[in-house]
Amino acid sequence: MALTGNQMDVFEASMPRLKAIAYRLLGSASDAEDAVQDTFLRWQAADIERIEVPEAWLTKVLTNLCLNQLTSARARRETYVGQWLPEPLLAGDPMLGPADTVEQRESVSYAVLTLMERLSPNERAVYVLREAFGYPHRRIAEILDITEAAGQQIFHRAKKHIASGRARAEVDEAATRRIVEEFLTAATSGRTEPLVRLLTADAVAIGDGGGKVPARAKAFEGALAVAKFMRGLFTPGKAKRAIAGGSAAIHITSVNGHPAIVAVVDGRLIGITCLEITADGIAALRSQVNPDKLEHANRRWAATDHGEPLFHAF
Repeated sequence: MALTGNQMDVFEASMPRLKAIAYRLLGSASDAEDAVQDTFLRWQAADIERIEVPEAWLTKVLTNLCLNQLTSARARRETYVGQWLPEPLLAGDPMLGPADTVEQRESVSYAVLTLMERLSPNERAVYVLREAFGYPHRRIAEILDITEAAGQQIFHRAKKHIASGRARAEVDEAATRRIVEEFLTAATSGRTEPLVRLLTADAVAIGDGGGKVPARAKAFEGALAVAKFMRGLFTPGKAKRAIAGGSAAIHITSVNGHPAIVAVVDGRLIGITCLEITADGIAALRSQVNPDKLEHANRRWAATDHGEPLFHAF
């Protein structure tokens, strides 16, 4: 069915919000774009004249498409090779969505997106709609076809799960770049001790290679284990250059609203490491090296200027 200009305008005005919701629900930029496209197809086929509140209708359709995808994704991830991490988004990506409040910014952080994998599909949907987009519980109940009381219970349960997995209070934004620079200096020093001092005692390092790029199947746990791994990672060697495809230019940037280290070879991102920085030190390093999950970030990287790298690794 052909849409009128006004009906197209309604959908296009909703697209940024729909993409931001879908990304938070799915942890995947490519899957979020597919979910929004499927929502458009349903909008195109609907009797739009009978839809009283298009924004509510579109949100309901999109959310339920994402819930179906989350259910099937859980089964797929049981056979996923190694650790699973979300797709990272570079600074300024419209899919990051609203960032006016602490809750909105945190809901799209790499740390919280990873923690949301612990939630059931319904818990994740309620948490995202309430925490990131401020939907009232009444609206959330209508979207998910549950009672308002049930929605409130689900939200409190989801928030408790996320809070229990969060690290200590975060460092203010002004100090994070200095900490990242100190980390890189320590990692390239060839010594373990400076790295250990920057990490929390229970620090973890996780890598997602998706079976396409070498990445340890289990996380490194504890400051000493993480420090030894990072020291080795930044030690130059022919094998590393061969795997990377050359010497990697190292930049510091913002990913999902928090500091990250990116490695670039011939203008192409080959790895993004997101740092979870707390008042006690660096609590986690989550590295996305699966090339499939870097495609979206690569398109944005290629379209912007990032200046000179800090140094070249490997």
